[in-house]
Amino acid sequence: MIRNLLTILLSLWCITTASAAQPEPLRILSYNIHHGEGVDGKLDLPRIAAVIKSVAPHLVLLQEVDCHTARTGNVDQAAELGKLTGMEVAFGGNLRLGKGDYGNAILSRFPLTEVKNHSLPNLTNGETRGVLSAMVRFPSSTGDEPFLVLATHLDHRAGEADRLASIDFIRQLVGEKERTTIIGGDFNATLESAVLKRFQEHWTLSNLVEKPTFPVAKPERQIDFVGYRPMRRFRVGEVRVIDEAIASDHRPFLVELFPVTP
Repeated sequence: MIRNLLTILLSLWCITTASAAQPEPLRILSYNIHHGEGVDGKLDLPRIAAVIKSVAPHLVLLQEVDCHTARTGNVDQAAELGKLTGMEVAFGGNLRLGKGDYGNAILSRFPLTEVKNHSLPNLTNGETRGVLSAMVRFPSSTGDEPFLVLATHLDHRAGEADRLASIDFIRQLVGEKERTTIIGGDFNATLESAVLKRFQEHWTLSNLVEKPTFPVAKPERQIDFVGYRPMRRFRVGEVRVIDEAIASDHRPFLVELFPVTP
C-alpha cells in the first residue's frame, strides 16, 4: 500500500517537474486577411475571427487590413477583430483609400506598448507598404522580459529592389542584433529568393522546408513567414499552415516559439 502510494507520488512529481521544465510556447499567427473578403466574394470579419480563435494564438500579425474604407463599410477592421477575439489591438495604415486606410495590424493577448508605424522604402513608385512595431510582455518568457514584435507586408511586384531595401530598412529599424524580436508577415517572396536569403543573414526563420500558403485554394509556394532574433532566444515548436481555404486569399501560418533561458 505504502509502496504504491510512493510510486504514485513519484510519478506525479516527475510529471510536475517535466511540466515546470517546459515553458509555455508563444503561439504566433501570420495572416493576410485580404480586407476580410473571402474567395467566395463575401466580406466576413466574424469568419476571419473564427479562424484566428480556432488556433488560440498569443500574437496575430495581420496584413491587408482596412480602416474606415468605403469598400468594407467604413469599419475599423482591426478594432472589430479585437472585439471578436478578445485581444489587444494595434493598427498601422500605409495606403490611403478614400477617407480610410489600409495596412497592417497586431492582435495580442497581452498589452501592446510603444506602438509605431513605419513606411517601407518605395524605390519604384509602387504601392506604399509598411512595418508595424510594438513592445509586448509574454508572461512565460524568461524574466517576463518585453520583446519587440513586427508585422509587415512587402511589395508584391516582380522586381526585388523594394523588397530587398525593405529587409535592410527593417534590420536597421530593429538595431541591436541581441534585441529579442519576432517578425511575421507577407513577404511576397519565396524561400529561394534573394529577399529571404538577405533576411536570413540577420534573422532565423521558423522553417527552412517550404510550407506553402498561397494561392489559398491549392497552395504552391510559401510567401508568409515568421522569423526571430537572436537565434538562441527561442526554440521552434509546431509550424503549421492552417487548413482554411475560403476566408481569405492566403492561408494562415502558425508558429510556436518556446522561450529559452539565456
